Amino acid sequence: MFVRPLAASAAALAVGLAAAGAQAQDLQFAVLMKTLANPFWGAMGEGVEDGMEAAGVGGQIQAVPSEADVEPQLNTCLNMLESDPDALITAAINSVNLLPCLKQATESGIPIVDLDGNLDREMAAQEGIDIAFTISSDNRLAGEKAARYIADRLGEDAEGAVLVIEGLAGNVTGQARRDGFVEGLAEFAPNMTIEASLPGDWDRLKAANITNDVLVRNPDLAAIYAANDTMALGAVEAAYGAGKGDQVIVVGTDGNADAVRSIEQGRLDASVAQLPYLVGYRSVELAKEVVEGGEVDDLVLVDTIVLDQEVLEAGEDPLLQYVR
Repeated sequence: MFVRPLAASAAALAVGLAAAGAQAQDLQFAVLMKTLANPFWGAMGEGVEDGMEAAGVGGQIQAVPSEADVEPQLNTCLNMLESDPDALITAAINSVNLLPCLKQATESGIPIVDLDGNLDREMAAQEGIDIAFTISSDNRLAGEKAARYIADRLGEDAEGAVLVIEGLAGNVTGQARRDGFVEGLAEFAPNMTIEASLPGDWDRLKAANITNDVLVRNPDLAAIYAANDTMALGAVEAAYGAGKGDQVIVVGTDGNADAVRSIEQGRLDASVAQLPYLVGYRSVELAKEVVEGGEVDDLVLVDTIVLDQEVLEAGEDPLLQYVR
């Protein structure tokens, strides 16, 4: 049974943090995140840390300053292998940047966990890389849920233009969320049209600028879907700045703390919470099973929940305990 731990600050998960209890652990895991500066990865790092403590696993959590630090992440990964960990849990910045490190891990017999589904299994197999399992939320389903929320709010016969703010160009997570949204909108609100689908690079200011530009071209924009909450909050700021805050539905993805506050304040309409804390926590539990000889499915999907004012005020959904 999972017991909800006390929340920890992102600062407590600084680069190179040792994750351990007071007593020595036999198993040592190396956990390589993206950047803890992003609330999504901060929450996942918190889950990893608590999962390591609960599982009695030692090791370390490391991260790079930003999701643009592709080469530094590879160098960090290679350095972590020098400690010969019992498992390597990685959230790669993209599907290719860690391949040399992962190949070395495979050759050393170190099980690899694909954290949040950032690796291309086919490409990894071609490089001779074995992935023990992938754990993530269903990113395509997250986008689909966002489309259904907009359709439910506006009605299946609604007409109007929609802006999609994507993540970093080429990032598989952002692509899956975008594709799920576009396909979902075509199914649930077929009369609505995509005004533009542009990469916001996970950046709040860039998302705000994109929203401003699109609202100038189309002041009657009906809805905005952003592939993460950071960009969604930038879109909200831009919409309110243009006097359209009460007219444009904005839906984000991740369900981070800033998004929850904005929803409670009546600004952001909704966020599809990916529960990164739970993804991180479970990744450690399952990695321990693999190391100890157990079997884990190739793909483990963690539930998502659409957060809006109604859901938050009701407080009844059991998944809410994992929202960070």
